[in-house]
Amino acid sequence: MNTHIDLRPVSVERRTDGSGPRVLLLHGLAAGDSVWDRTLPLLPDTYQLWTARLPWRTETIADWGEQPNLRGWLAKALTAVPGGPEVVVAHSMAANVLLDLLDQKQRGGVDALRRFGIRALVLVSPFYRADAQEFDWNTISYYLNDFHLIMEEGIRAHSGGRFSADVQHAMGLRVRDRVGPYGWFRFFDLYLRTPTLETGRITVPTLVLGGEADFAARPEESLALARALPDAAARVLAGGHFPMLEAAEDFAAEVSSFVNSTVGLPLQRKAAPLNALEPQR
Repeated sequence: MNTHIDLRPVSVERRTDGSGPRVLLLHGLAAGDSVWDRTLPLLPDTYQLWTARLPWRTETIADWGEQPNLRGWLAKALTAVPGGPEVVVAHSMAANVLLDLLDQKQRGGVDALRRFGIRALVLVSPFYRADAQEFDWNTISYYLNDFHLIMEEGIRAHSGGRFSADVQHAMGLRVRDRVGPYGWFRFFDLYLRTPTLETGRITVPTLVLGGEADFAARPEESLALARALPDAAARVLAGGHFPMLEAAEDFAAEVSSFVNSTVGLPLQRKAAPLNALEPQR
């Protein structure tokens, strides 16, 4: 059994042999590239699929939370894909780091989308509020004192609920403690800055996917973000914060349909029936 832990802050791995569009999948806070394992086999085998391991992953690279700029780590993942990813699928906090990166003014007048060759985005369970007034003291208390519940949700979704409530709770606390106060602050700082995002800069087609029972990044935030972007649609799928695990067939069907319509590749696998809301603009 391979017990080796990859200590590189950022790495990418090619997961399929397809010669079609290059798709890079980015995991959220205290997760890992295994979060995509249920979805990958359901995507067209013509895609060239890549997954990234980022500093805020499950095993947590020491001191990542003390770094003020997470954009640089994400840029390394984007540039590590040969030719650059044409489509980026980003979950949870990674979606917010990606938005932060794309919001930055680039040298020489070249925007980040052109710099990295990104043609389309899929943002999964992003945290977004359009107005600073939507943040209050209760919001801070909720995300600080109940932060371990988000970690528990990830454990439940990954395990299929096979752990007892007590074991799941203890594991959630351990993961929260590994993330630590600095990691939490990096997450919440990104969230607080969403009202200032220049969303008009993100001009590529974008699909925003949320979970109808998501208590962390509520589905109305996905709908609000889609409305704020120039060319975006939103779908709300069954399940909570991890639709790629809890509604893998619907999730893969949505991603496949979107990639095929934006990058122009004909669908190679039959899409599963959808249980989603109509697109929101």
